[in-house]
Amino acid sequence: MADVIKKATRESYGEALTALAEKYPNLVVLDADLAAATKTGIFKKAYPDRFFDCGIAEANMMGVAAGLASTGLIPFASTFAMFAAGRAYEIVRNSIGYPHLNVKIGATHAGISVGEDGATHQCNEDIALMRTIPGMTILNPADDIEARAAVEAAILHDGPVYLRFGRLAAPVFNDAATYKFEIGKGITLREGTDVTIVATGLMVSEALAAAEQLSTEGINARVINIHTIKPLDKELICKAAQETGLIVTVEEHSVIGGLGSAVAEAVTECCPVRVEKIGVNDVYGHSGPAVDLLKQFGLCADNIAAVTKKVLGK
Repeated sequence: MADVIKKATRESYGEALTALAEKYPNLVVLDADLAAATKTGIFKKAYPDRFFDCGIAEANMMGVAAGLASTGLIPFASTFAMFAAGRAYEIVRNSIGYPHLNVKIGATHAGISVGEDGATHQCNEDIALMRTIPGMTILNPADDIEARAAVEAAILHDGPVYLRFGRLAAPVFNDAATYKFEIGKGITLREGTDVTIVATGLMVSEALAAAEQLSTEGINARVINIHTIKPLDKELICKAAQETGLIVTVEEHSVIGGLGSAVAEAVTECCPVRVEKIGVNDVYGHSGPAVDLLKQFGLCADNIAAVTKKVLGK
């Protein structure tokens, strides 16, 4: 069996920006003194005249991005999720969201898998924050192929977009030759009739692995990849609720306000069923190796399978 290729979506982000620069000459990139970590340094090396380092001043960077967007450019403002969604929230809301400017926010190092940087940098609240901003589109790609497609989709989309990328290398499971990305449309990766596992970002590959485990015990789990948190693919979610009667959501984010909340809100409108949320349970993270932290917080295939069996009464 061939080894699984792994790649951090933050690397995909930097490479995609660089690859798309010639195709989209109005694309510019901003960073907040973290170009080596966010991988926008790749773009900086190739297109130094279209790269702007705003220093450790994230709120100001968002204001600069808003100004650039008002001139017709497509700015990608890049920094860690904690600073993009947290520190700069008010500017994102008032200077980007309110005037509905064409700014793209590249938020890297999201979630528990930031690892040793600890609770202050492990942003598990960013999806919840960005969901509250009217007109904000939220993309959370699961692998390298999807991340690259998400960057171009963001460029083509007219309006503010929040793109969430990870630090940890993620398995590449999509096929570049056949993969199609459409904002607002989830993807059914595996059919099933007993339960639906809805996952996003780094957790999609774990959900697929959990479904494989469950299949050995006679449990047929459907797996849906929700790469667009907002707007949510309510049609796909409601169809799954109707056909399987139970949904388990999995996200590297707080269980409050993220994917699980969005899915629960959707099914209460169309087909009320039980929604079991797996994520960070209203606690802060802490420093430690990323893989160990994910297991500790239950963000792994084994726990997804165990929780699914429990709610099924197996």
